[in-house]
Amino acid sequence: MSMASLNFPLHPPPSLTHSSSTSCSIPKGFVPCYNIHALKLKGHLQTSQSRRSLLVVKSAVGEGREASVVDPPPSTPDFPWDAPSKSTLKFNLLSAVSGLNRGLAANEDDLQKADTAAKALEAAGGVVDLSVENIDKLQGRWKLIYSSTFSSRTLGGSRPGPPTGRLLPITLGQVFQRIDVLSKDFDNIVELQLGAPWPLPPLEATATLAHKFELIGSSKIKIKFEKTTVKTLGNFSQLPPLELPRIPDALRPSSNRGSGEFEVTFLDSDTRITRGDKGELRVFVIA
Repeated sequence: MSMASLNFPLHPPPSLTHSSSTSCSIPKGFVPCYNIHALKLKGHLQTSQSRRSLLVVKSAVGEGREASVVDPPPSTPDFPWDAPSKSTLKFNLLSAVSGLNRGLAANEDDLQKADTAAKALEAAGGVVDLSVENIDKLQGRWKLIYSSTFSSRTLGGSRPGPPTGRLLPITLGQVFQRIDVLSKDFDNIVELQLGAPWPLPPLEATATLAHKFELIGSSKIKIKFEKTTVKTLGNFSQLPPLELPRIPDALRPSSNRGSGEFEVTFLDSDTRITRGDKGELRVFVIA
């Protein structure tokens, strides 16, 4: 007996839905038998549109011979889970560096966790562009919340700097960067508390390390040191600011020539990540 195609709606006729029998009235010469299978589409995320069933209708023509009249669609690939948002990655980074006293209390495990969280946010943010039309994004006063260099227990990190500890009791307070894109001023402002012999109270002061900066490429910044000014606070706040003499470049160690470079690897309206020329990772938030 020859095969023939059957053309009918996807939904079975009433004679099929109201009868428990597998036979129905069709043109003479055909004895169809209908098997309806509901197949779920594969996928981790199933929307209301994808939650549908596939009807496969088979017609038995003769004995042991079947012809498929509705072909199943190709299988759909698994849907990947949504990637974490930048706000989530930013929260992860801030959580990783919280409680580390800006990095002074960080151990090797803390350094690795902070670096991993920073890399995830950097990747999500993409390439930073600080060209002429975007340079204003640097403008403002930024508060340092983490520096990998502080784990070395010196204020200079991998560069020479005063140690923190009992030999020279310096307590590090808040650290800020003040950037003016018009004047090209780039000031590091450090709050310090210097221990004094009893019964004298500790000396509180703010040291401003003034620099000029220039943009190199699209995201790299070069700074050149100019001067350091110290302003006493608290009981000695009426003293005039003191400008520390600058060490001549010829007397400076080769690793501390008063200039440096760093790359801005992430930047938005309230968070900035930089990586220095000696591998320093620093995280800032707008103050």
